[in-house]
Amino acid sequence: MFSVISDDSLFILLNQTGANYYLRLQLPDLILNSLKIKNNFTRLTMEFPWEVIKKAHANGFMNVDIPSEYGGLDLELVSNVLISETIGYGCTGIGTVILGNDLAATPLIIGASEEVKKKFLSRLIDEPIMASYCVTEPGAGSDVAGLKTKAEKKGDEWVINGSKMWITNGGVANWYFVLARTDPKASTGTAFTAFVVDGDTPGIVRGKKEINMGQRCSDTRAISFEDVVVPSSQIIGAAGEGFKIAMKTFDKTRPIVAALAVGLAARALDEASKYSLERKTFGVPIAQHQGVSFLLADMAINLELSRLMTYKSAQEVDSGRPGAYWASIAKCFAADTANQTAANTVQIFGGNGFNTEFPAEKLMRDAKIFQIYEGTSQIQRLVISRQLLQRVAQTGSSYVF
Repeated sequence: MFSVISDDSLFILLNQTGANYYLRLQLPDLILNSLKIKNNFTRLTMEFPWEVIKKAHANGFMNVDIPSEYGGLDLELVSNVLISETIGYGCTGIGTVILGNDLAATPLIIGASEEVKKKFLSRLIDEPIMASYCVTEPGAGSDVAGLKTKAEKKGDEWVINGSKMWITNGGVANWYFVLARTDPKASTGTAFTAFVVDGDTPGIVRGKKEINMGQRCSDTRAISFEDVVVPSSQIIGAAGEGFKIAMKTFDKTRPIVAALAVGLAARALDEASKYSLERKTFGVPIAQHQGVSFLLADMAINLELSRLMTYKSAQEVDSGRPGAYWASIAKCFAADTANQTAANTVQIFGGNGFNTEFPAEKLMRDAKIFQIYEGTSQIQRLVISRQLLQRVAQTGSSYVF
């Protein structure tokens, strides 16, 4: 369905490929037409968007990076980014739900055994089910070293105890990726082990659905593990490799988060531009006032820069180069752009921007999480600065070859 972009030239990414053109035409309709519409604007309920998920799954817009040997499309990250950007244009809440599967599946793709891959990745292809990535805890988000959930080995099994928080797809997941401390004396790099846990395993307790500021269709909950028994065969990688696998996962998923943010920013710019051409003050459309037109220009500049950086970060991963630096730049800049663009859209809408009958306020609420989940904007800047300074110390230049 989608062309695979293998040419290293950024020129290829900047043009409307067949896949890109198809996605931009078809996916917004898939998303928007499946939501409740009021006054021609999308309105989300608190319900999990199963109807949309089923359509996305049936049309091949979910789990697109799963290798073909497990039934997937095995698309490159650039293609996933194009899909995610367009879904983000329609609804970033639904985009986050779909991202939840990518986030859970990627560690398995990176390090799981063939047995585990066949068992769990194939499920995502066979039917529209969800998976969850369980790392964040009530007292530890960006500070992975502070994770308290532990797993103790007993014979050929492991027993997991602990609580996770803010888990996307938590209440609807068929299976969970879980990071647990297995060596209390080891350093962060070797203290944790990654597991895949069936959702119906005894001892898993799903908390209440959280009522969040934005992206409210996303099922976010606390998940507790009370003497949850997992066979050793469901370790991802080897014991002590969990932290490394979790960090490698972010290199591949942060560009997807950036793409969702780009989609939201594009939607906000479209809504603001259309409104500015319709709304009149002092006898002319507000688009003719320099205060508004310059605001739109700045929004367009940052949107296009975010899009370029997001595509580049995906291309770096697809080319087999270390991706953390570019992924963090893309995620950080796109998140900030989405928030500023959404805030500007509310401003351009004026009083209507503060009202739920118009789209601006929802875009602003939905945008905030991009500066928080999958590593806060502060963590992204920490990653960027560390790698920048290390490179300058080694080569005398910030240039990345």
